[in-house]
Amino acid sequence: MKKKDQKPTWLDWLKAGVACLLYACFLWWAECWWGIVLMPLIFDAYVTQRINWGWWRKLENPVTRSLMSWADALVFALVAVYFVNIYLFQNYTIPSSSLEKSLLVGDYLFVSKTSYGARAPMTPLSMPLCQHTLPGGARSFLKWPQWKYKRVHPKPVAEGDIVVFNYPQGDSVLLGSRYAETDYYELCCLVGRQLRPVAQGSEAVTLGREFIRQHPEEFGTLSWRPVDRRENYVKRCVGLPGQWLEIRERTVYTDGKPQPEPENAQYTYRIELQTRTLPQDLAKETGISTDDQRQLYQSGTCPLTAKMAARLRERRDVVRRVELEGAKETDMLFPTGVETGWTTDDYGPVWIPKKGATIKLTPDNLPLYERCIRVYEGNSLSLSADGGISINGKRTDEYTFRMDYYWMMGDNRHNSADSRYWGFVPEDHIVGKPLLVWWSRDKDYSIFNGGIRWKRLFRLVDKIR
Repeated sequence: MKKKDQKPTWLDWLKAGVACLLYACFLWWAECWWGIVLMPLIFDAYVTQRINWGWWRKLENPVTRSLMSWADALVFALVAVYFVNIYLFQNYTIPSSSLEKSLLVGDYLFVSKTSYGARAPMTPLSMPLCQHTLPGGARSFLKWPQWKYKRVHPKPVAEGDIVVFNYPQGDSVLLGSRYAETDYYELCCLVGRQLRPVAQGSEAVTLGREFIRQHPEEFGTLSWRPVDRRENYVKRCVGLPGQWLEIRERTVYTDGKPQPEPENAQYTYRIELQTRTLPQDLAKETGISTDDQRQLYQSGTCPLTAKMAARLRERRDVVRRVELEGAKETDMLFPTGVETGWTTDDYGPVWIPKKGATIKLTPDNLPLYERCIRVYEGNSLSLSADGGISINGKRTDEYTFRMDYYWMMGDNRHNSADSRYWGFVPEDHIVGKPLLVWWSRDKDYSIFNGGIRWKRLFRLVDKIR
């Protein structure tokens, strides 16, 4: 490091010019010109050096000097990771079986943030590599400031894409109790209907929310998470903005046309075994996990693809019967608590909101779009006793959407918490697109006994259909 009375060399000027040019290119790409205010700091680090950036190098204590050297490198690495993680790439691990057998539990993915346009940070003051919680349980972000949603060079999501997005109903979470991993709104609806069995929809949610708020000793502390700090989910996009979506006998239809089913789509089958347990060689051959075997032994059912079911039927020495299980009716489907008669196999039709499109609102369709209007787009909404609808204090019977929305579903169709349960995914929740599987580990086997799925390493996600 040169002394303050030394003049900058041509090399210092060259380094400063290259650094400033690269930084300006980033600001141009990110459409973030306010960042130009930091340019003098870059120039000072190489040329003027009015700020003593390397003050710790003059410390007499070698231990302190060494620690500060590591701290300096760590801060630089965290800043670099922060920008890469926000604008370019993110690592993602498949935590659940909702996309089996397309993406497997234990798959590690590179997620491209630029595939649909990099989303500018909405919660800028956050710790890199921590979605919402630090090791030890502390919050990894500051709730202030909050920046408005902005996407750099946006690109549309295509039908059939596997997409990583923030969990839409993850804005409210209960901390410090056994309900920390429970969907808050589903819990509110369940509690509300226990208090008043005839309550439906928003009435049940309101009742449950008030009861939960009054009993923190049982339910824990209610906390709010901004959009980009909510849990990351990964599903397949099966419905685009402006489309009508319907599921008939397990087939997804958009605008009346049937979609081709993913090759690895799974459904729940009822299985009768000839033997007490499933032979491990057959389980490994067909890809039936330990968790799925446990479900089979407990309930007699197991999620299978068509190929897996066909292979089991061939093993008559082991399997007596394999039959597709029908979907069970549940009142937890979206819109939560509303009597529709829909099931996971026969659902809809529903219209997916599109930016700039106007819809006529009625008390019948309001439960479908209430959360979009009130929560995702930030309006006040109320329903009067005579069925009249008011938005932002003005009575109206229509609404124009300000964002695009998507319908996401898992390939494990009978075992996936997806849009059938929590509705539309707003465009500001879209994180990115998985590009490839860079590592895959099967937890049912040791590393030296089939635990590494070698055939999946560096496999492009687009090739997995």
